[in-house]
Amino acid sequence: MNQQKRAFTGSFYTPQIWVELSQQYLTDLLGENWQDEYYIWDCAAGTGNLLNGLTNKHHIWASTLDKQDVDMIHDCIKNGANLLEAHVFQFDFLNDDFTRLPYSLQSIINDPEKRKKLVMYINPPYAEATTAQTATGTGENKVGVAKSHKLSEQYKPKLGSAVNEIFALFMARIYDQISACILAQFSTLKFVQGSNFGTFKNFFKAQFLGGFVVPANTFYNVNGSFVIGFTVWNLVQKKDLEQISCEVYSKVGQHIGTKNFYGNLQHSINQWLAGFYIAVPNNCIGVLSTRGNDFQNQKFIYIATKIDNNTHDTKVSISPRNLIPLAIYFAVRHCIEATWLNDRDQFLLPKGGWQTDSEFQNNCLTFLLFHTQNKISSHNGINHWIPFTEQEIEANGTFDSNFMTHFLKGKIPYDNGSDMFSPAPNAVTYYQQLSQEAELVFEAGRNLWKYYHSTIKNDNTLQKSGSINASLYDIRVYFQGRNDKGKMNSKSEDETYMLLLATLRESLRILAQKIEPKVYEYAFLRT
Repeated sequence: MNQQKRAFTGSFYTPQIWVELSQQYLTDLLGENWQDEYYIWDCAAGTGNLLNGLTNKHHIWASTLDKQDVDMIHDCIKNGANLLEAHVFQFDFLNDDFTRLPYSLQSIINDPEKRKKLVMYINPPYAEATTAQTATGTGENKVGVAKSHKLSEQYKPKLGSAVNEIFALFMARIYDQISACILAQFSTLKFVQGSNFGTFKNFFKAQFLGGFVVPANTFYNVNGSFVIGFTVWNLVQKKDLEQISCEVYSKVGQHIGTKNFYGNLQHSINQWLAGFYIAVPNNCIGVLSTRGNDFQNQKFIYIATKIDNNTHDTKVSISPRNLIPLAIYFAVRHCIEATWLNDRDQFLLPKGGWQTDSEFQNNCLTFLLFHTQNKISSHNGINHWIPFTEQEIEANGTFDSNFMTHFLKGKIPYDNGSDMFSPAPNAVTYYQQLSQEAELVFEAGRNLWKYYHSTIKNDNTLQKSGSINASLYDIRVYFQGRNDKGKMNSKSEDETYMLLLATLRESLRILAQKIEPKVYEYAFLRT
């Protein structure tokens, strides 16, 4: 199979480092003599590299969709590969009937007792019928990836939208038609964590025996930053898929800890956010754009003066009435770095406590004000987000809006008409309740704004166009400029600016560390 076709169908080689580790896990879970006591069928064998290292060739079967892969394995057998040629055959697992299997394998599948000793050891394709480009309107569905499989219609009522995932179809047929076996598979952990797998989890109930997770980009031709797990399941025991704990390995095979993955998460952070939607008010000061409930969508969480309504993301109007909860939402979604390991972790509806934690609220608002995903711009309307007075930053003029400094000093109530902030007849005076970490962010921001205003006041070259009402985003554009594609440059030639910006970013990083424990304390995330 050529590389383009492998990418389309999601068929990728399993790196030898993970092959060996998975076989060690099977030994630990099933016993030292498991290869003699169990039968092994890799029904998505490809060129057979997952079977490297196994010893009892009389207990191993390998099938694959493409005849050229079968021929390749047969050639390897002639050159010493430890497999039986009669046990390697062409078979379309998602379309062919089991009567097409070799009789030796049928006799195992059809015997309830022997089936308990069958290990379905696989790295199934994990292509999707849709891609990220499809979701954003820039691509097309992968025609034939799921719809061409006979099982997709059969299992659609049981799998829901998970039917679009090829690996889920493999799991479904094994679970349903080869019941009571052992399933040992490489796959994403969408079937545990994914919000689109609720129906699937009502169908697939099995006992988790153990497993590990590794970075997906350690697999050939996989570029994404997410988790690939090797998980082992006893399909005899019917248990709800609520939580599994896996060992974590780095890309070079170093053990770096354990991680929990949850399948019973009921209410998302966006359900919580929906409680703060408001009709577009006259005093709207900006818009929050959101997407998804997990870390992989982190870069799509931002605020701006206005947002194109043609985007597929959810837009929430910001006003004094909902500024605090929206700042909390923003900070919770951004204060922890997105990594391959937390990529699919789900943000949740929080428990109580945050409503009366003024320091947490202040930290989150401070974080929002000075974060790079704050894309408020005075070029798109009045900038209500300047966190300083004209006197503080020695501005050479008067701002169009002093909303934010008034809000911070308690001059504008933020009560939203519910009891979420009760009793809150008047706003808290934020400057009097800032944490030390937040104060350092304000100090760094104040120095940056002050330098900007000194620059535009003294710039007589007319080479730049600075605004008295500049936001943080405007200041960054002013110093860093844009490339020929209109994208902001990553740095500036102004060394003083770069130093001030670095100080702000470092203070913001420290503030993020201050906020992070509260994210777990209030159950926005589970550990």
